[in-house]
Amino acid sequence: MDPLKLVELMEEEGKKRNAPVFLHNSSLEPWQILIATVLSARTRDEQTAKASENLFSKAKSLDEIAEMELDEIERLIKPVGFYKVKAKRIKAIAEILKGKKFPETIEELLALPGVGRKTANIVLAYMGKPAIAVDTHVHRIANRLGIVNTKKPEQTEEELKKIFPVELWGRVNSAFVGFGQTVCLPRNPKCDECPLNGFCKSSNLKKDF
Repeated sequence: MDPLKLVELMEEEGKKRNAPVFLHNSSLEPWQILIATVLSARTRDEQTAKASENLFSKAKSLDEIAEMELDEIERLIKPVGFYKVKAKRIKAIAEILKGKKFPETIEELLALPGVGRKTANIVLAYMGKPAIAVDTHVHRIANRLGIVNTKKPEQTEEELKKIFPVELWGRVNSAFVGFGQTVCLPRNPKCDECPLNGFCKSSNLKKDF
């Protein structure tokens, strides 16, 4: 299947089914994407969205988060897992970046507390930089469809960069995530409703990638 068509089909399904990734990220600033992604680690999408909304309703910038008391941040983000650890990381990030230009390279982002390659790439892609962020949705779906055969997210990232032209890299994560949130679920995927079931390796039908 043509890479552009694949991305467009996933985006169409995700938006049609009101995937959280499209509902909550469209108007956020890069710093908010950074914080929301830190919050999302080992946490359900719905809980991440609630915690993000709580925090962003009180803090309108990283500078404001830097000035907040740690216990207030904890209270606001309590819906997420490991909220005490994440509160410390978020405050540390805000204090490091207070009054500074927001990072624009993967090296700068990776130097921040609690920021791994997935988080850094999500932020870069949101900013229009060439990056493919591989989270659990992207890694699972790419392997399930059969377009890659990898064990680690880092390997998936490298393989997807060979498949998708650079102008599509920024759309890959949100397309896959939206599709994974609504159709290609971790458990009990909706294969009978999937527009890709004729191409999917896991469907045991003919694939054409």
